[in-house]
Amino acid sequence: MLKNKIYKYFATEIFKSFLTILFALTAIAWTVRAVSFLDLIVENGHSISTYLLFSLYNISNIVTKFIPLSFLLSLVFAILRFEKNSEFIILWTHGLNKIKVANLFFLISLVILFLQLLFAVIITPTALNESRRLVKISGFESINSIIKINNFSDSFKNLTFFVEERSENNLMKNIFIRDEGNAFSSIVSGDRETSNTTIIAKTGIIKNKKLILTDGFMQTQSKNKQIKNVAFSKTELSLAALTPRTITKTKLQETSTYSLYLCLFKKKDKKILETLHNCPPHNMDKDLVSTILRRVGMPMYIPIVALICSFLLVSRRKENKFLNRYKIFLLSFLVLLFAELLVRYSGFSTVHSILYILTPFLLMPLIYLLLINKLIFERKK
Repeated sequence: MLKNKIYKYFATEIFKSFLTILFALTAIAWTVRAVSFLDLIVENGHSISTYLLFSLYNISNIVTKFIPLSFLLSLVFAILRFEKNSEFIILWTHGLNKIKVANLFFLISLVILFLQLLFAVIITPTALNESRRLVKISGFESINSIIKINNFSDSFKNLTFFVEERSENNLMKNIFIRDEGNAFSSIVSGDRETSNTTIIAKTGIIKNKKLILTDGFMQTQSKNKQIKNVAFSKTELSLAALTPRTITKTKLQETSTYSLYLCLFKKKDKKILETLHNCPPHNMDKDLVSTILRRVGMPMYIPIVALICSFLLVSRRKENKFLNRYKIFLLSFLVLLFAELLVRYSGFSTVHSILYILTPFLLMPLIYLLLINKLIFERKK
């Protein structure tokens, strides 16, 4: 009964440290990334609410990446704290088995493994896909923030703006618009069968998603190279149908794991392919495999970290103890680093993929046997 309470105490302290470190690392990384997302407002004219939701959906991606490192830091810090407070010494003198404590660390690593699998396989792809869908359905909030003075702005798809000057009341002067998407062509030609439209005006102002232009002319060129010109003293252009040049195509990391599986193994099934919108061509299969293994294979390296850190339980002389801590931490960190680096090359061949998956299952029993031998040899001494 007492041993169960001790194990529960150890597990609780490790999980507390893990959640604290994970929260701190995620908060720092999310703050930095949220700054880069400001382009959604500045460059693409999306609303603040769209920006905030998009940023929040990306938190799960950051959490997924920091789970292994957070576990490593929490486990090392917890072991060093228990040792510093002489808690381990008290337990060893009362007959607590070090192998059982190492087994506890391994079981905790399995919980962290399943947590990362949950995030990597289900939560993160779903959240990222939702963030991309949010950008697709969200229109721009303010065109004034998109159009820069004395600069050709192409923030809208197939549309280029140029404004020479803007007054304090947002009155624009000397406006040039190049429309290659037929957004404004029907104003001149009465249909949308044109190749491009050019609009030049002396002044203009934006009100209620309408661009009011004065003193200018429009020129359209049809597909058979016929040109039509229309002069105007005042006209209104609706901006509601304009599409910001934001990437709206779903990326691999935003695609569900099940869809990636179908893309990889069911490409010959036309019925299945018709339901998939992000199935890459055959020359991108290596990226597809790497993405799947990053989600499923990376978490398998977490138990290796727990087993390596368990070597901190082995007694050392004082002069070797300090150096040994850094060696074990560095080795554990290198395991995570190599797992991250090797997954990038896992899709180059079937052999690379199999080796990446099998490596943790081959290393775990070897490291565990070495750990047991170390602890048994220590008890005999």
